[in-house]
Amino acid sequence: MTKVPATCDVLVVGGGINGAGVARDAAGRGLRTVLCEQHDLASHTSSASTKLVHGGLRYLEYYDFGLVRKSLQEREVVLASAPHLSWPLRFVLPHDSHLRPAWMIRVGLFLYDHLATRRSLPASKTIDLRTHPAGRSLDPRYRTAFEYSDGWVDDARLVVANAVDALERGAEVLTRTACVRLQRAGGEWIAALRAADGRERTVRTRIVVNAAGPWVAEFLDRCTPTPARHHPRLIRGSHIVVRRLFEHDFAYIFQAPDGRIVFALPYEHDFTLIGTTESEYAGDLAHPAIAADEQAYLLDMANRYFQRDLGVNDVVWTFAGLRPLLAASMDDPKSVTRDYVIDFDRSGPPLLSMYGGKLTTYRKLAEQVVDLLATALGHASNAWTAATPLPGGDMPNADFAGFLARMRVRYDWLAPSLLHRYARAYGTRMDRMLAGCSRVTDLGEEVLPGLYAQEVHYLRAAEFARTAQDILYRRSKLGVRLAADSEKTLDEWLAQH
Repeated sequence: MTKVPATCDVLVVGGGINGAGVARDAAGRGLRTVLCEQHDLASHTSSASTKLVHGGLRYLEYYDFGLVRKSLQEREVVLASAPHLSWPLRFVLPHDSHLRPAWMIRVGLFLYDHLATRRSLPASKTIDLRTHPAGRSLDPRYRTAFEYSDGWVDDARLVVANAVDALERGAEVLTRTACVRLQRAGGEWIAALRAADGRERTVRTRIVVNAAGPWVAEFLDRCTPTPARHHPRLIRGSHIVVRRLFEHDFAYIFQAPDGRIVFALPYEHDFTLIGTTESEYAGDLAHPAIAADEQAYLLDMANRYFQRDLGVNDVVWTFAGLRPLLAASMDDPKSVTRDYVIDFDRSGPPLLSMYGGKLTTYRKLAEQVVDLLATALGHASNAWTAATPLPGGDMPNADFAGFLARMRVRYDWLAPSLLHRYARAYGTRMDRMLAGCSRVTDLGEEVLPGLYAQEVHYLRAAEFARTAQDILYRRSKLGVRLAADSEKTLDEWLAQH
């Protein structure tokens, strides 16, 4: 385990996207920062999203123009800062005349196009599904649709990229290390950090940032002398993955009769991701799982729009995540805003807690949080993350296509599919991952199909990976396509090496 400093300025509790974003920003401003996460980075909500960087088109129905505008602005920042992990995606919204009228959708898309500056994404338009490629896989009763732009992101790798940058800027990043106690000591906190093997150590910190996600209130109630002032309701968002339903690169957004929307997205080339649901949850925070009625709902929605009928046997993988949303803001789970709330308690040593938020706006949230921390600490600093690429994203003009072309020349000995996966996962850090390799045999043992020892060692050394699940489902998505016993095989290999 990395040695924890005796004293730091900022202790961040929680290694999801918000915690990693705060740790990166704080370390980059010269604040002595420690990030601790009780499990793996992005092991909960931040790896269970719908994988989108988007403005939130449906929030316009609830007049949440401020959130949509902020999200659209941040969409551009994410796309530019991590062009290997995120990319533009065109969405097709089939018009169902029984639901929202066409004029309402056109007005909404006009606002969506103009609430924030679009640097590169094309505007929305009306399309004829009888001639458009996206119409081929849909029920022929849908003839008209609307096409607009948003973005895709590898959510778990975005978290890891932020944590890696935090580490390289001086932060301590401790995975599988829980903060189990906070005690006041004058104007500071004394934090007890417990590793997975049970060993404890203490660190003194001037400020604590509670970025515990679904555990945000539980952490305050159990581990601090400051009980939570807010207890969020937990909303489960569940997804299913099926074999690829269409051959083009468009994504779909479907309207449901109950007013919700469901996405159907290209996923890992050979699959389609369908989600999400929104239902209240009161079970084990660490292991939310899709419920039978949620799976049936998503299958029904897919069957409402696609020509091909899907059943339970078509589902190859499912995942679910929890969103902590403040009860005071929620009358209806599907209509609540996804904006974040910052609770900054300065009645003693400062303790800042973050509630809610969207993957898309994580960087802006982190910037606002660190602005507050810097002021409280009397630390003069300037915001810096908006124009700074994440590790692997430092490509000229954020041009992934040009970068990929160069990698194809440099690594012409790699199979095209493997090269593309490496380029997407590591960006310009691909050279580091492949250091010393000039032919396939240099990659070492092929531990599992498409997973070589060279990559496994890199993930353990540079990206905090420890277990097969870390590698197969968060650092990569190889687990979706591999045999059921692959996780066991890799864990045994890791134990031997």
